[in-house]
Formats: sequence, structure tokens, C-alpha cells
Amino acid sequence: MPPKGKQAVRKAEEARRAQLRQDPHAVRDPQENNLEIAIGHEVRAFRKKLGITGADLAAATGISLGMLSKIENGNTSPSLTTLQALARALGVPLTTFFRRFEEPRSAILVKAGEGVEIERRGTRAGHQYSLLGHIARGGSGVQVEPYLITLTADSDVFPTFQHPGLELIYMLEGEVKYRHSDQLYTLKPGDSLFFEADARHGPEVLVTLPIRFLSIICYPDRPDEP
Repeated sequence: MPPKGKQAVRKAEEARRAQLRQDPHAVRDPQENNLEIAIGHEVRAFRKKLGITGADLAAATGISLGMLSKIENGNTSPSLTTLQALARALGVPLTTFFRRFEEPRSAILVKAGEGVEIERRGTRAGHQYSLLGHIARGGSGVQVEPYLITLTADSDVFPTFQHPGLELIYMLEGEVKYRHSDQLYTLKPGDSLFFEADARHGPEVLVTLPIRFLSIICYPDRPDEP
């Protein structure tokens, strides 16, 4: 492999390892910087929505490209004059930049046995789908549906599903052969299966009953209706 190719592979591996070292429980940024980060997120989002570069926006506002980069990355606190210039150039109200900072953040507590029972294909075959919580239109840009699924009765016909997004299955009890597309996976307690949910998927062989597993489905927020 040419030296440049080896260097590219090494950098990619270092980047991957850096991602794996990230602490998912760490506080992302100090509290005093949250407002700056929220403003920067909105500025970048509206700029990309217009399809203009950082250089274009810097030229339109008279702000240096370096300063604009600091604003978008939440590394500086822009003045009111700077925010007004950005708002005019992007064609949005000034208050829009504070929207993400002011959005409430939600949490849902579901006590044991209090999940909402959902009617889905397979319910009549002894399959129980319990929705463990749902936050509508959160600030994250994604929808997440966590289910506790219990399979307690054998059946000759098993439901298969196809829907947008990604899905994670984590086995808690029993054993099942689970289909995804043209592959069949044997899942036992402690096993997990993470997959693209727009392919046909579902339990195919119930090996050991009862079977319980967590199913967490994630997909992008649906756009607001006009």
C-alpha cells in the first residue's frame, strides 16, 4: 500500500478509537457555555438550510470567517449587533437563535407493569407489546420508541415488520431465532441485534418460552404538517 494510503488508514483507525473512548455519560459542555452552543447550532442549521458556505455568510454579515466558525462551534459569546447581522443575512427573527436553549427537556418514568399495551400484528398469537415511554417532538431531532416485548405462546404464523429507522433488540429471557432480511439470528439472554428496520424483520422460531426482549426503535422526527 502506498505511504499516503497507509497514513489515511491510520488516521481513520485513530478517529474510530477516539469515538470509542468517548464517555456517553459525560456532561457535554460547561453550563455557562450552553447558550453559546445553542446559538451556534441554530446559526449553522439555518446556514446549511440556505445552502450557503461559511465564507458566504461571513461576507454577507461583515464577520470574519474565523469569528463565524467560533460562533457556530459555541466557542464565543456573540454580541447583539453580531446576532442582528446574522439574523438579517439568514432571514430569520433574532429570537430564533435562542429557541434550542429555551426548549424544555422531557423525561418519562414508567413504573413496573405500567407500560401502555399496544395492538400490533402478532398480539393475537400471544405476543405482548408494552410501550415503555414516548416523547413527542423532543429537541433531539429523533423519535424513539422503547418496547418490552413478551412472547408466551407458540404460533405457526409469525408477524414480520418493516418501518423506517433503526432498531435495537436486547434479549432478557428465553431463546428466539429472529429474522432480518435474508438472515436468521439466534438470540439468547444478553444478546443484542442492531439493524436497519426498513428490511423485513421479526421473530421466526420461538425456541424457548417465555421470551422477553427490549426493542428500541429510532427514526427521524416527522416534519410538521403544513
